[in-house]
Amino acid sequence: MMNNWFTGMDLSTLLAVEKNGGRFYDKGQQGDAMEILRAYGMNLVRLRLWNDPFDEDGTSYGAGDCDIETVLALAKRAKKLGIGWLLDFHYSDFWADPGKQRVPKAWRGMNAKELEQAVYDYTAQILERCRAEDVVPQMVAVGNELSNGLLWPLGKLPPGGVISDAYKNVAAFVSAGIRAVRDFESGIPVMIHLDNGGNNELYRRWFDQYFANGGEDFEYIGLSYYPFWHGSLDMLQANMNDIARRYGKKLIVAEVSMGFTMEDYAAYEKLAASERKGMATKPEIAAAVPYPMSPQGQADFMRDLIDVIKKVPDGLGCGFIYWEAAWLPVPNVGWANAASCAYIQEPGPYGNEWANQALFDYEGNALPALEAIASSMYF
Repeated sequence: MMNNWFTGMDLSTLLAVEKNGGRFYDKGQQGDAMEILRAYGMNLVRLRLWNDPFDEDGTSYGAGDCDIETVLALAKRAKKLGIGWLLDFHYSDFWADPGKQRVPKAWRGMNAKELEQAVYDYTAQILERCRAEDVVPQMVAVGNELSNGLLWPLGKLPPGGVISDAYKNVAAFVSAGIRAVRDFESGIPVMIHLDNGGNNELYRRWFDQYFANGGEDFEYIGLSYYPFWHGSLDMLQANMNDIARRYGKKLIVAEVSMGFTMEDYAAYEKLAASERKGMATKPEIAAAVPYPMSPQGQADFMRDLIDVIKKVPDGLGCGFIYWEAAWLPVPNVGWANAASCAYIQEPGPYGNEWANQALFDYEGNALPALEAIASSMYF
């Protein structure tokens, strides 16, 4: 197996899926999802953490109930199986990505200096809790998909590549998290993660500005790459090759997925046609992706993706993390529930938009992509 290679899976919804009836099978035999995935090479579990994903009555926002208790429970399961884990700080009470980076409820009204201190204190507090529970993470991501910044509005980067003072705040907020990790345990590697892995201009601009504004050093650049949103594999290859040489950092495709079917997708997703995303519902996007939405297409895509990562110069391509490999379309485990819809002020309801992109089919059977992942690890 490639040295320092991560075959990662984001399993943040796993407890909720299991609680609501999800079961997993490999070759007809029921088993534990983590054990099945480990058998196909998984050596890293990625777990997202939301600061306070509950309303004032204590009702969870759903979508995996990604509070510290959930994260610790999954981390302990991974450790028991000899699997490392990545702690993915969102610094938000619910989803954080390029389209939304909400300040946690407890941090509202803070100025930039106060937010910087809050990031440091919270990061340190969570890591100390991990140590107390004997599950110190093997890697930490400071923020999630930070292409447009974090902790909006003070850390919101302007559109269109405009350079502004907001980059100073972004560098300060991210650096505060990195310092907290270093002060906790200097040997834990840190990842900074952007989306849109095929967009070289984004990565050059973002990281050039980060370092120009005094950003703390780190070990890994994480890239999200979804073929239905982020360009071709050739674009991903070109970007990874360039930033590997430009910054000398190790690279991980920190989020990736590919669909295995179109059957019943809309029923599980529960969105109006006008609200749907991705190639699964937009023919013009599907036509641009050179892989069919089938089990074999998913397997072929993963094999080609791994080949792209292996080709990054100087051995700096270090693996991938498949996003929500076990998010089955069970009841009550969608993108948002009534409590979170009230919080984000959207009508909902939201089902499982990822039901057709897991590495298990709708009934929980392991898909051929897992065989492709396992066979691609050896060369």
